[in-house]
Amino acid sequence: MTIVKKSFSLFMALCLCCALFTGAFASTFTDAHGNVIELDDTLEAYTEYVLYGANNAARKAETNLGDLWADALRWFAVSGRINEYFEEDDVTAGITSIDADADHVVALWNGGNLRADVAEGKFGAEELAVVLPYPNKVAVVYMSGAEFVETLEAASQGLPYSEDSAAACAAFMQVSGLKYTVDTAVEYQKGEAYGDNWFKAASLGRVAIEEVCGLPFDSDATYAVITSNANFNGMDSSYMFKAAAQANERSAITTAVVRDVIWMYIAEELGNIVGETYAEAQGRITIK
Repeated sequence: MTIVKKSFSLFMALCLCCALFTGAFASTFTDAHGNVIELDDTLEAYTEYVLYGANNAARKAETNLGDLWADALRWFAVSGRINEYFEEDDVTAGITSIDADADHVVALWNGGNLRADVAEGKFGAEELAVVLPYPNKVAVVYMSGAEFVETLEAASQGLPYSEDSAAACAAFMQVSGLKYTVDTAVEYQKGEAYGDNWFKAASLGRVAIEEVCGLPFDSDATYAVITSNANFNGMDSSYMFKAAAQANERSAITTAVVRDVIWMYIAEELGNIVGETYAEAQGRITIK
């Protein structure tokens, strides 16, 4: 009997050690910049549909994953959840919330930053890290309607997608809060070269914004555009983001990590289930 008790005690001790060992070594992910990040293994959600981001899907056209991603960013802003994530210097300067009505808040996310599908079924933090392997943070840029339409014009310059234009199409914007059309029969008018794959827009004509948050587009209005710190700083074709951010001191990069914001949206708004709303792309972008 003593031997049995000793064996049981040893077994329980080994189980406890294994549990402690497992907890001490949570799974990690090495992002595209070489940073090793610790993943929250407790995060768990379910999608009833495949969310498309692999094979450059989000560079070619609107996708359901692009809709979800952009919706999460816009929700983060209009819900006020963003307010607690402004940098200390911005708060000191009086930047503590989004300075725009909800019907003037939109989200843009470049398709080149959606790198994988999320398969139907259960998924966790690792799956989202594979979708976005960059340490992007949420940013807000205030820009006029005229600057906004030029941003979309430049971002769409690689369309229609082909193997030759794949790099340029990384700038193509998935969106929330607006509908727009790209007429690829109209040739993009190339201005000054911008980076290795893009040109500034010499004139406008390919892109038409149909509506913003259900209202007519106003080229004279000011819009709060929720995006990433990379676009804020002028990545890809985002020269208008950079110029607008420099011109408007209310524009800011927050401390919020984009992947964390996606989880907030999935948990708080969707109840950890990505359902019929994201069964397919929602018709926000028309490519003629």
